[in-house]
Formats: sequence, structure tokens, C-alpha cells
Amino acid sequence: METISHDLIILGSGLAGLRAALEAARVSKGELDIAIISKTQLVRPHSVCAEGGTGAVMRPEEGDSTELHAWDTIKGSDFLADQDAVQLFVETIPREIVQLEHWGIPWTRRDDGRIEQRPFGGHSFPRAVFAADKTGFFEVHTLYDTLQQYPGLTRYDECMVTALLVENGQYQGLTAIDLPRGRFLAFRSKALIIASGGACRIYGFTTYSNSVTGDGMATAYRAGLPLKDMEFVQFHPTGLVPSGILITEAARGEGGYLVNKNGERFMQNYAPKMMELAPRDIVSRSEALEIEAGRGFKGPQDVDCIHLDLRHLGAERIKERLPLIREVGIKFLGLDPIEHPLPVRPAAHYSMGGIHVDTMGRTPVENVWAAGEAACVSLHGANRLGTNSTAECLVWGGITGRRAAEYALEQEHLPPFNQAAAREEENRVLHQILNKNGSENFYAIRQELREVMDSKVGVFRTGEGLREALAKIKELQERFHYAGIKDRSRIYNTDLVSYLELENMLTLAEIIALGALQREESRGGHARRDFPARDDNNWLKHTLAYYTPQGPRLEYIPVNITMWQPVERKY
Repeated sequence: METISHDLIILGSGLAGLRAALEAARVSKGELDIAIISKTQLVRPHSVCAEGGTGAVMRPEEGDSTELHAWDTIKGSDFLADQDAVQLFVETIPREIVQLEHWGIPWTRRDDGRIEQRPFGGHSFPRAVFAADKTGFFEVHTLYDTLQQYPGLTRYDECMVTALLVENGQYQGLTAIDLPRGRFLAFRSKALIIASGGACRIYGFTTYSNSVTGDGMATAYRAGLPLKDMEFVQFHPTGLVPSGILITEAARGEGGYLVNKNGERFMQNYAPKMMELAPRDIVSRSEALEIEAGRGFKGPQDVDCIHLDLRHLGAERIKERLPLIREVGIKFLGLDPIEHPLPVRPAAHYSMGGIHVDTMGRTPVENVWAAGEAACVSLHGANRLGTNSTAECLVWGGITGRRAAEYALEQEHLPPFNQAAAREEENRVLHQILNKNGSENFYAIRQELREVMDSKVGVFRTGEGLREALAKIKELQERFHYAGIKDRSRIYNTDLVSYLELENMLTLAEIIALGALQREESRGGHARRDFPARDDNNWLKHTLAYYTPQGPRLEYIPVNITMWQPVERKY
């Protein structure tokens, strides 16, 4: 085992991780030794899949305001968002948009040269700043290109973290496998930022990349950091059937229609004011109800779906504003949206929950911060508005990068390091797991996990279904103990990676299902058919999940309400 030391380690190379690295490099002016550890190639995080835009108030002279953005976000969250975090967010993100402009991102523009903005679901003003329908791709590459200006940065591509080492409330370091070389590494640092993304590959039908398996959340949880509000999972209304590939909300922001097999724009029955641009939880439930009522289509592979119709937008607008969506339709289904509607249905898309942090992104562990989808600040509460995720990554990437850098600059020495604990983890991964024989196939276990999450912990939930899901997850956890690995090599062992990912997914699935079972109400993305109403008297609070060997221990803390009291959501 090789031990490597840095001043600051950033786990994850998506928007939040790159923005944190850039801010830390700026703040430290070359004094800090900074490392980025990424499970993928550095410029291939899931953030490049973000398509539609980044939300910010850029037109106050035309009627928008930060107060309006805050209200939309809080109402969209079904009043579970912490309002101090929302206020910080809406005030900060416009500066991030201008900063990206100065760094050279190719924003789509108006005819007069100003940055263009388009409508998005749940927003009462067009505030989605975008670069065609490849916004995340251009944001990632702009941050990466700018980062090249700063020396003192070490990158560890294709390096999977297996454990965080925390003792006496202080982070000491972490362990990881260098996949291309087969080395087991121990890292030490003065501070850590976890920006490792979400966990929606726990589900079978999802918009997410194969790499998004909640590794940062699960390793933090096992190290003693609490996870917050994990029961709130967002289902995006337009996952392409049958693959789940994201069809951006911008397709509806540009004027696309959702239609059932009767040719009706059915959202008029559910959200007559905002129609297809209602918040995602409402649109996804509406689609599910249409399909259940027999008003859906039979899509590819006989999957029930509804249609997203863009044909009326015209060829030129689709080619200019939605070129990627057109490419996806043609390449994956042979359907050109200029001529044919696209088959879509709700797909698991985003984790509103994550590692519990304060408004500055700091975890309960002194020298650990978290940002982006891996964290729960809580900006999104029970339901995230589109465009607020990439915006959150930029805002809290910058905040945590600055805070962690300032902390690391103040520390004269690295924290103490438990070499024995690192050796124990090396033995667990490279000897116990890598040489493990077993009767169970963990790929089959993974498939069963995804099936039960899709069927029992999806758009609609019931107490009975959640109890069945928990029992199944417990069964799968037990069977996982008897799963073996066939590939014994150390060089780029994808069998080992998949095994460790499944360990993380099983851990998080239990937390999601248990939190959902305990929360006896419907709020945002958590819709209980046996408790269809929101219950502010009993459930206007955040869930905290703590690790114990027997399973998650749940506690609750109040929502921070500074300005707006909960009211009924109407769209």
C-alpha cells in the first residue's frame, strides 16, 4: 500500500468538484497542494449529461428577482427547503453565471448578444441560462480548461475510493483503488471535499450514467456522517423509452407538448396554469396516472409511455435549441423529433437527499465539506426545480472550495493517520473480497435491487410496498455476503468495481426505503398513496440517517423557515 499526502483532496470531478478545485486554487494562490480523485476520467463525470440549463436571475430589469427565484424554489421544494440556504443560493448564482461567461463558456445568446434564458418547470420567469442542450458539457469543459491555468493540482483519474478514515470526529484520510494500475492507495490530507454525485443507478429505469452509484454518500455514511432526506428521489418526467436517456426539460421549455393516446395535452387536468412546465414531481405523477388509466401508449419493447411532441416547434428551432435531443432520438430509436413524437415516461433522476451539511457545506466532521448532489444543504427540500442542480454545484463548489482551502492553509500539519485502519481496508478489498468465492451472483442481486426499487420505491409508494421493499433489500444484503468474484486480477478489475458499487447501492437503498416508510405523508417527490396529504404538523422536518451495524438509525431536525410559511402548492 502506497501512502500519498496532499493539503486538500476533492472527491469527484463533476461540476461541484471542478468548481471547488478552481476556487481552492484561486484562494491559495499556489500555496496548497490540491488533488482531485475521480472514479471516471476527469472530464467524463455525469455532469456532462446535464442538458437544459442553469437557473439564475439575470433580468431584474425585465421583472425577475432573487426573491421570486427563492419563492419558486421553496414552493417547488414543498416547503422542505431550508430558506437561509435558498436565499444564499439565489443571491450567489448570478455571479457564477457571469464568472463562467468570463471564463469563456459559449452561452446561447439573444440577437442583441446578451445571454439567452428559457422557461423551465416550476419557475415563474424564464431563468434557465443555457448552451443549446449541452449545458453541463460546456460547463464542465470550461471549468476544466480554466483549471489548467493553476499549478499545484494532481489528478487521480479512474481511482475508486473504498473508505473514509474518521477517528474522534476528525477526518484523517481515505483509501482507494487505482484502477488502471491495480494499486491500493492511502491518501492523507488536511481537508476533504466530497463532490461525488448522486445514487440513481440504484434504480433500473434512470437517466443516470452507470458510474452514479452513490459511492461518496455510502462511504461517508459508514464513516459516521449522517445522510439527510434520502427518501426524496426525483423522477424526471421525460426519460426516453426504453433506455431512460434524459430528454431535457428544455424540450418542454421550448414549447413541447405531453400527450396521451387520445391526443390530449393531459397536463391541463393536473396543472392548468403551468401545464407541461409544472414542477417535476407533479408532471411525473400525472404521467403515471395517465398510464395507469390506460391512456398511455405501448412504446418500444412494449413499455408503457406517453408522447413528447416537438413537431410543432419546426425543424429550425429544434436544430438550433435541441440538437442533442434530435441526435438522441435518431441514434437510439430511429425517430427524428422533427417528424415523430418521442416515447417517454418518468425515470429516476436526482437525489434530493445527501450528506448532511450546514449552509456553508460543512459536515459534522470538522475538516470535511460536501457539495453538489452528494450533499444535502437543503436547497431542494422534497422536490428540486429544474436548472437548480447545476446551479447548486457551481454555488457550493465555490463556497466549499474557499472554506476548505482557508481551513487547510491554517493547518500546520496533517491530522494523525491510523495506518492500521488503512491496512485493514486494504486487506478487506484486495484479499477478502478479491479472493472471495460464493454461490451468489452479485450482478443478479443488482438486477433484483433495481427491480424492487422501480416497483416499490418509485413515483407512487405505499406502506405495504415499502415494507416489502425493505424486506427484499435485507434479503439481498444477506445474499450479498455469499456473492463471489470471478476476476482475480488487479488491473482494471470491473468485477471488483461492480461489487463495491453494489455494496454502496444496497446500503443507500435501505436508507431510502426506511425513510420513505417512516414518513407517513406525501410531500414533493415522496408520494404515499396511503397518506396522500402533506402533514406539516408531524412531518415538516428533515430526516437524518446514522450508521449502525444493525441498520440505519433515524433522527429528525426542523426545517429552517426564515420568511415563507407553508401553503398549498397550486400550479
